Amino acid sequence: MRIPTLRVTRAATLAGALLLGALLPGPALANASSDVEARNKQAVTEAFDRWAAGSTTFFRDILMPDVVWTIKGSGPSAGVYHGLDSFVSEAVQPFVSRLSAPVRPVSKQIWADGDHLIIQWDGAGVARDGQPYRNSYAWIFHMRDGKAFEVTAYLDLPAYDAVLQRIPAPTQ
Repeated sequence: MRIPTLRVTRAATLAGALLLGALLPGPALANASSDVEARNKQAVTEAFDRWAAGSTTFFRDILMPDVVWTIKGSGPSAGVYHGLDSFVSEAVQPFVSRLSAPVRPVSKQIWADGDHLIIQWDGAGVARDGQPYRNSYAWIFHMRDGKAFEVTAYLDLPAYDAVLQRIPAPTQ
């Protein structure tokens, strides 16, 4: 029986360490993931802050043109919208047109996990009939290059749909 030399033992140990390092996520991957999370959180936080300050470009600022936006639930507004223009024209604009004071975020919390963000926020506005509108939202953003390409939205749909049903759409 042959006894391994020190050189053979070191080579085997190094090879094992390299293989194990390739199979297990290391600090470099963890750092890259936390960098992505930080950049995504910053992009969304800044977009929310601009919106709260009065900007009307939130969706164009943070969504990719080919976004897939899903509103979960069973109300008339639940559904899937393919593309930013479709989402804005079919979901955002009909609602916004029934408001006299736009919905603005009044609080938010953001959690990041890799390229996903969860944003829990509360919004307040005023409908054209003078009634206040308040809602709580949870949005899950799947991000790429600082913009969301897929969104799943949860909200109190009866409150949202009540505005759409109670107030007629403005005539052109």
